[in-house]
Amino acid sequence: HSLPKNGFQVKTNTGQMWDGQPRRRFFLLSDGANGYTIKMDIEANIKRKGLELGFDRVGITSAEPLEPKYGDYHRRWLEDGCAGRMSYLYRNNDKRFAPNRLLTGAQSVICVALNYRPRQEDVADDQSPSISRYALYDDYHGFIKTRLFELAAFVQSLCSDRSLKFKACTDAIPLAERALAHRAGLGFIGRNHALIHPELGGMIFLGELLTTLPLKPDGPLKGDFCVDCGRCIAACPTGALGADGSFDARRCLSYLTIEEPDEIDQGFADKMAGRLFGCDACLMACPVVRSAPPRTDKGLRFHSERVRLGPEDVLTWKQEDFDAVCKGSPIERIGLIRLRRNARLGAKSDEAG
Repeated sequence: HSLPKNGFQVKTNTGQMWDGQPRRRFFLLSDGANGYTIKMDIEANIKRKGLELGFDRVGITSAEPLEPKYGDYHRRWLEDGCAGRMSYLYRNNDKRFAPNRLLTGAQSVICVALNYRPRQEDVADDQSPSISRYALYDDYHGFIKTRLFELAAFVQSLCSDRSLKFKACTDAIPLAERALAHRAGLGFIGRNHALIHPELGGMIFLGELLTTLPLKPDGPLKGDFCVDCGRCIAACPTGALGADGSFDARRCLSYLTIEEPDEIDQGFADKMAGRLFGCDACLMACPVVRSAPPRTDKGLRFHSERVRLGPEDVLTWKQEDFDAVCKGSPIERIGLIRLRRNARLGAKSDEAG
């Protein structure tokens, strides 16, 4: 049953219940006026609060290490050089797949997902803006963390144990967040290596709240949602995705336009088609993504001026122009010099096309 978000008072019940797990608290939601209550365990209460804070989905998983297959794949991927110049992916791999090493004593991970899919009137599905859709908003790291801090304060308010610890994480932290979100039931990992929710699609920001509080974990989604689709693989302009499930970042236009500090190989540059920052080709090819609803969160600030941005605009920019359009966005981290490089190559590929 759906639970009302407003008009209910949360009361801690001092009794305990047994559900096959260690004895746990539960809570009563009382509306007062109508004289009835709804009994909620702490996990349901946490999820309810997460939705109130604006997240579209909340799932819970253990802080125990992930299955060895994730670490094994990552190690082989690094050894094959597929990470390119992303040196940070070589560090902290003892923690990346073991949340309980990021926070001493961690028992649980509360995973959250926020849909950022633009509305059709902002960016139509058949549009290919030069800026990846996630960067048409303000940088997400700060507001995701702020909401996770609020969620942590709420969880602490439910518990008498004042020694609880929390750690709020985004993708700036060495944590295999897609694998954790999958284990928490927030989606499946597609052949484009993105986390995809069957209803929300794949344009989702992820966040994690590690805690020393033991919580009952959710289970992963069952089934092969991609089956024999392969549309994302066919849509990749540079062949970065392999039919065998492989991914070579060195061929990916998102990597090349954002992470690569040096000149881009001409063979890949010819495929840029005016792209300045990132690439959504594999996402937009996914039928689940294309049928997903647009964002509903009012806290996501959309910048329409970035939709219309083209290589010819950036080539004329001075630093103050860059700051005016890109300050506070994910684009800011690559700087004007690298964005100009992308504009120069993107303009040439547009002419060649």
